[in-house]
Amino acid sequence: MKAVVLFSGGLDSTVLACQLMNEGAEVRLLSIDYGQRHAKELAHAEALAKEFDAPMRTLSLPELGDILGGSSLTDDSVDLPEGHYAEESMKATVVPNRNMILLALAGGYALSSGFDTIAYAAHAGDHTIYPDCRPEFAEAMGKALGLADWDSLSLHRPFVNLSKADLVKRGHELNAPLNMTWSCYAGREKHCGKCGTCVERKEAFELAKIPDPTEYEN
Repeated sequence: MKAVVLFSGGLDSTVLACQLMNEGAEVRLLSIDYGQRHAKELAHAEALAKEFDAPMRTLSLPELGDILGGSSLTDDSVDLPEGHYAEESMKATVVPNRNMILLALAGGYALSSGFDTIAYAAHAGDHTIYPDCRPEFAEAMGKALGLADWDSLSLHRPFVNLSKADLVKRGHELNAPLNMTWSCYAGREKHCGKCGTCVERKEAFELAKIPDPTEYEN
């Protein structure tokens, strides 16, 4: 497999990159600045790429945030909700059509590089809040990407039926540098410990019974 990994510098995409490299795949990492308020994740992505000694490109499209407004992740005027992902308020973190846009960009990069696969780390815990992480979306997007060019291109999504705790366990088994990953939507010096992704991160380490290496504000 020659895979472009949609790489945020977060826990999920880091475990995915580690798993693919462990399986012997040729991997390129692609990070995208789409105007996210937690742009700090991009610096973590770069540090992780150096740790992996893996080629990485960062595509800078911060103006995307202006046209993908209405989300607390791209619009500072929208309050960032705190609490568990199961809460209705977490829908404020949905960025309209984000994964279709990012996967399409990754597809173009993969095809131009002679790669045959795009990999992204959507997991079962994402399904309730994020429509573009559902299996139905991934299946449809995979079909569309497969028709996008004369060359073969597939969408690899091995975590779609796994929980966040499962990914922590997998990362631990792979000796992935989970301590270097960034999840927090607030994007401050340390993880806030209160936003949905921080709460999910803490819960996942607890359920996996693996010590959480993350520094939280509280």
